[in-house]
Parts: sequence; C-alpha cells; structure tokens
Amino acid sequence: MPSHHLVSALRGFVLANKRYVKPVYGGVVRSTATRDGKVAVVYGGGSGHYPAFAGWVGQGFADGAVCGNIFSSPSGAQAYSVLKAADRGAGVLMGFGNYAGDVLHFGQAIERLRAEGIQADTLVVTDDIASGAKDEVEKRRGIAGDFPTFKIAAAAAEAGKDFDEVKRIFEKANGATRSFGVAFSGCTLPGAEAPLFTVPEGKMGIGLGIHGEPGIDEAPLGTADELAKTLVEGLLEERPEGANRVVAIINGLGDTKYEELFTVAGTVHDLLEEAGIEVADLESGEFVTSLDMAGISLTLTWVDDELEEYWNAPCDAPAYRKGSVGTVERDDAALNNEAAKVTVTEKGSEQSQAAAQKAAELLGEIAAMLESKKDELGELDSVAGDGDHGIGMENGSRAAAKAAKALVADGAGLSTTLAAAGDAWSDRAGGTSGALWGAILTSFGATFGDQDSPTEEKFVAAVTATLDAVQRLGGAEVGDKTLVDSLAPLAKAFASTDGDLRAKGEAGLAAAEAGAQSTVDLVAKLGRARPLGKKSVGTADPGAVSLVEVARVLVAAL
Repeated sequence: MPSHHLVSALRGFVLANKRYVKPVYGGVVRSTATRDGKVAVVYGGGSGHYPAFAGWVGQGFADGAVCGNIFSSPSGAQAYSVLKAADRGAGVLMGFGNYAGDVLHFGQAIERLRAEGIQADTLVVTDDIASGAKDEVEKRRGIAGDFPTFKIAAAAAEAGKDFDEVKRIFEKANGATRSFGVAFSGCTLPGAEAPLFTVPEGKMGIGLGIHGEPGIDEAPLGTADELAKTLVEGLLEERPEGANRVVAIINGLGDTKYEELFTVAGTVHDLLEEAGIEVADLESGEFVTSLDMAGISLTLTWVDDELEEYWNAPCDAPAYRKGSVGTVERDDAALNNEAAKVTVTEKGSEQSQAAAQKAAELLGEIAAMLESKKDELGELDSVAGDGDHGIGMENGSRAAAKAAKALVADGAGLSTTLAAAGDAWSDRAGGTSGALWGAILTSFGATFGDQDSPTEEKFVAAVTATLDAVQRLGGAEVGDKTLVDSLAPLAKAFASTDGDLRAKGEAGLAAAEAGAQSTVDLVAKLGRARPLGKKSVGTADPGAVSLVEVARVLVAAL
C-alpha cells in the first residue's frame, strides 16, 4: 500500500473512532483520559491485519498503535513518535509479532527512548507453532496470539502494575499461548493483479503466515469438523504439562465468513472438552487478519487464575470490548504529526561539505538504479518472502537522496547528511531493509564526522563500521542468507586489499558478488523467509543482491 493510501485509511479510522483514538505521527493514541503514572503499552506492525493493531487502542487495552504500510514494519521514527505520545511517566512497552523488520525498527525506537532516560522495552509474541521448532520458540513468529497476549498485558498495565510486573505478565501469557493456521487462498496486495500465493483446488495451506507467505505444507481440504480437528490436534501437541484450562480464539484471516468461523468454533469447543480441557472463554471472529486471505487460525492461551483475571478485565476499544469503562478526554492539544528531522546545528568543513555533496549525488544515482531493478528484486523476494524488497529499496533510496540534497543545501557535513539520509531511508522504506540501510548510512557517515577531511584510512574504517552496525542491529552472521553474506566479504576485501580506493572497491565488489551468489544454496536462518526453510534454497537472497548493486554504483564512482 503506498504511504498516501495508509494516511487516508488512518484518517478515516480516526474519524470513525474519535471517542477512542486521536492521530499522532506514525499511528494513533488514546483519546480517553489516561492517568499519569500508568505504564504505557503500545502495539504495532504493518497494516493489512485490522483490527490489529489500531482497533485495540482504548481504555483497558492499548495506549497506542504504530501503523506501518501494508505488511511492512513501521519505521523507528514512527514508533518513537507514538511511544513518546503515549508515555505517562511510568515507562513504555512496545508489543509486536516476531518479525525481523519490527525487531529492528522498534528496537531503534526503544534505544532512543532509553537514551532520553525513559524506561522502555519490547514485548515480542512468538505463538506460531508452524514457524519454528519446540526448542527454538524464540524464533517463532507472532500471529493471532498477538490478541490474547496483548490484551492480558494491557489489563495488567491498566490495573496499575509497574513496568517489570507488566513485562512478567506478558511473558507468562506469551509462554502460555500457541497458534496454528490454515489458508484456502492467498491474499492480494492493493493494486496487484494476482495473489501472493495460490492454493491448489481441493487443498489447504498448512502453517500460513499473515504477510502473504505461503504455508509450509499442503493437505486435502476437508469439512469444518475435520479442519477443527487438524487445528486442535496440532496445538494439543504443545499442551503445557498440567494445564487444563484455556481461552480459545478462532480467528478469520479476512475472507472467511463469520458463519464458517462459528461452525469451526463449535467443533473446537467440543474437541477441547472431549480432551478433558476446560474452555474458560471462546472467541470467534476477525482479530488478526491478512487482507483478503481465506483462512482460519486457532489460538489457545492456557490460563491460570491470574491470566484469566486479566483476560476478563474490562476494556473498550474500537474493535474489542468487555464491560464498560472510560470517558472521552476533551483535550485537543496538538500532537506531533511529523517525524523529528535531522537538522544542521553546525556547518561542515569545506572538505566535508564537498564530500556530502558527492554523497548526495551518489544517492541519487543509487535511487535511479534501484528504480530500474525494482521488479527484479521484488520477484526474488516473492519466492520466500512478501515480495516488497524492490519497492522498499526504491522508496527508501529515493527518500534518502531527497533528504541528503536538502541537508547539503544547508551546509551539512558528511556525517549529518548521511544521518538524515539514513533516517529518511529507514522511515520511508520500512521493513528489515529499511532499518539496515538506515544503519549503514548513519554508521558510514559517523566515521567521518562533519569536520575531518575524508581519507583512505577513514574509508576503510567506515566500511568496517557499516558491517558492525548491521550485525549489531540484526544479529546476522555469514551463512544466514542475508545481506551480511555480501557485506562481510566486501568489508574484508576492502580492508585487506593493497592499492588505492578504486582497487579496494573493485576487490570488495568481486567479493560481494561471490557472497551474494553463495546465498543461492543457503537455507534462510533469519528474517521472514526463515520459517519456509528449504523453500528458500535455489534463490539468491534479495538483500544480498541489492547490496551488490548499490556497491557497483559506488565503486564506479571511486
């Protein structure tokens, strides 16, 4: 979804729900009165999943929601803005599903808040049993389990629990929550001519994702009762020892009718009781969707008295209500509706300004190149991802070039110029690549500063710094099938090759090309492609490929 469509959708959502929410840059926050000294709990992620996440903002539930483009993580600037607006002086918690882009961007926002002395942390949901083994729960992605875990954690915050206690309650709820889903047809991105994946006639996709990722397997499509049995049996394999009480949630993915959901819900209830399990509560409806995907997921949260009390606590949000709480706060005080911009506080030296001018020109060339390769990169990403890498790289690079040009006109040095470009790339692109390229530009420029003359030694240090920043932020190593497989050999060759910068650059480019080619035979270990395992083999990693293409432009300029 283009960003202007997202803005229009958010505007309409706010207008339709003014008693619950008011707009802020990056999303929405509560319009109801919220007491000072309350821990703020904010949830977020890409759009396309309504009522997640904006539909949960209201008293007793979320204090705010960060809203990215369709299936694309919001930027760090967006998250920072919403978290800052939601803060009531007792700390802020950012909840999201376990996706690489969200981890990176929301992590950036948390670090920024901590630097300002605000207590902040993340709440990461890992409920999808199809996306990781039992002994690697921390690698699982978050799907419809977002709903009960976030509701429970939010209720603890509303009850006045302190920062650490809210985190404990969330971790307990997340550890007690498991989900399993199936799809009957894929979803279609706005403006696209075909769905992101298809399911053969008479089949269903097992273990679907909620960003248009295909399932990990296929099985014959049976009756509603047979479907319910598949879901229940799959989840009971991970029943915690001694657990016998659940909140069960039958979730529609976007195109499955409520009558169909209710049919499955009744059978799920019966199967659980036959297994000797008490159903403390059962919900059936749309809670975490995937545009127009036809499919159903089942979530089981194994509750004790404590978790059940928070689950049953009253709340009042646009898309979910229990009991009756809250009054509208008639406070029309303006909230920020723009990202905080990098500005020139001190002009760069003559040499640094000249380097910044060259950097801005190169970013323009990179943006033009990435526009020409948008479709090619998107096709690579569609094999085991969501197909948006080309669009994200184009959008991010174009925004970076524009921001750099503006800062150069104000007399910025190289560091400030690339910091602005990095912020713009991250903010406009979203997703994993947005966060990583934002870090690459920022760390590269920081090595030079705004006053020093660029030297060969600093270039070597800057290239090494970009690798350090990417690995520190994303945690990837060579062999994980990410852009690190290109960047790491590039940095090593650049630093170790004798000769001038052109010789170093050519050696680095050759090493990066070999690194990108090596990803063809690798199984993805990080990112959105990881749950699909061997389906990613045979295709190069799009992030590694796009890094090579950017390096090619830069080496030509050396």
